[in-house]
Amino acid sequence: MISTHLPILQVVIPLMAAPLCIIVRHRNLVWGMALAISWLSLFIAAVLLQQVSAEGTISYEIGGWPPPWGINYRIDAASAYVLFIVAAIGAVVMTYAKPSVAAEIAGDRIYLFYTCFLLSLTGLLGMTITGDAFNLFVFLEISSLSSYVLISLGRDKRALTASYRYLILGTIGATFYVIGLGLMYVMTGTLNFVDLAERLPAVAGTGTILVALSFLTVGISLKLALFPLHLWLPNAYAYAPSVVTAFLAATATKVAVYVLLRIFFTVFGPSGIFTTAGVAETLLVLAVLGMFAASTVAIFQNNVKRMLAYSSVAQIGYVILGIGLANHLGVTAGILHLFNHAIIKSALFLAVGCIFLRTGSVNLSDFQGLGRRMPVTMAVFVVGGLSLIGVPLTVGFVSKWYLIIAALDKGLWPVAFLVLLSSLLAVIYVWRVVEVAYFKPPPADIPDHKGLEAPSIMLVPTVLMAAAAIYFGVDTDLSVGIAEKAAVALMGGAP
Repeated sequence: MISTHLPILQVVIPLMAAPLCIIVRHRNLVWGMALAISWLSLFIAAVLLQQVSAEGTISYEIGGWPPPWGINYRIDAASAYVLFIVAAIGAVVMTYAKPSVAAEIAGDRIYLFYTCFLLSLTGLLGMTITGDAFNLFVFLEISSLSSYVLISLGRDKRALTASYRYLILGTIGATFYVIGLGLMYVMTGTLNFVDLAERLPAVAGTGTILVALSFLTVGISLKLALFPLHLWLPNAYAYAPSVVTAFLAATATKVAVYVLLRIFFTVFGPSGIFTTAGVAETLLVLAVLGMFAASTVAIFQNNVKRMLAYSSVAQIGYVILGIGLANHLGVTAGILHLFNHAIIKSALFLAVGCIFLRTGSVNLSDFQGLGRRMPVTMAVFVVGGLSLIGVPLTVGFVSKWYLIIAALDKGLWPVAFLVLLSSLLAVIYVWRVVEVAYFKPPPADIPDHKGLEAPSIMLVPTVLMAAAAIYFGVDTDLSVGIAEKAAVALMGGAP
């Protein structure tokens, strides 16, 4: 049955479609192809999520070779959850993409965008689905290399510099990850996640394994832009094409966080190193620093994309805070915020893409009067901003509520207070945009009228993400329920 091969089809279909875009090249045809593949990937991810929820963990052996001798794709509640997030964002962004790509990317390079988009999607899906640590590295490089190209396609020359910086730091991160894998392989003789978890306790006290954990943590932290290893992210998000920023902000760092979760809890969890070697405490400190430092910097940004980029660094801090708490509630909150932040940031960056299409600028001063000129787009931005703050009835509130409960459960009431305090910083930078857009008139040479909204093909996906931010903030059964199952699966229980 074809349903038994869905894990491999999830990766192979977008991978095989990418080179076809180079052959076809026609901008409308390659968009249609990428759109169909993206929605097909979402359908497969939804089916896999349903199967995992109903039947438990799925294991797919590549070529019929059982692990640890062969590579297997292993899908539990955690990987199925992240798989669905990535595929859903990919489908929504690709639906939105056509007019935005035509406006922001040179015509002779448009086919390269769709090619690299499908490759990046392949890499992210593969990282999520694989059960082998080295195979994960392969998909990491596929995703990273294609992301460098996607960022460089921006018309602003600074996009090339941002892409080059990301390449350098991304390469350092990947090198650290491979060194960590090599050290673990020397001590255990395997790279299969489940097999590693079984063999590591016997050598957990050795210096080699502690060094391996350090290399893996730093390498992956570079990829997910954990403060202070985030230096590549602000420029990458600010100068990449709007579609690229929306896709990467909602997926790339989320998958990297998932990898960190997988390494900490699936691989090192049974050995107890994560909680005894001071890693959790270090993550807590860095998370809190990131929440405040990045939010403070965001307040002073005049480029709205750059402001939202620093906001992403702060929001990553919330996710890492949940992981650092190392209890079931904390991990649940961290996984939940992966989903919620993907919705928030995609809505915000898609809205900014609509604004750039009509105004040609993302500078704060050029947002004057947009509340009247682009009422729907700015309404989406406000919903996204309220979600960043954590206002009740939005997804951001749900995440922060669970984080606060998790901190109090461990007796860390100062951490719970800091979560609340950091939200006030988000109020400041969100209000700066709202004030300019709604309370300042447009420039005198621009007519003060409506009708500047982006085309429906862009506006509908943007509104859809804002609606999701409210819906999942009110009805949390699905998102929280799956996040709880994912936390149990990661922390040693059965999903």
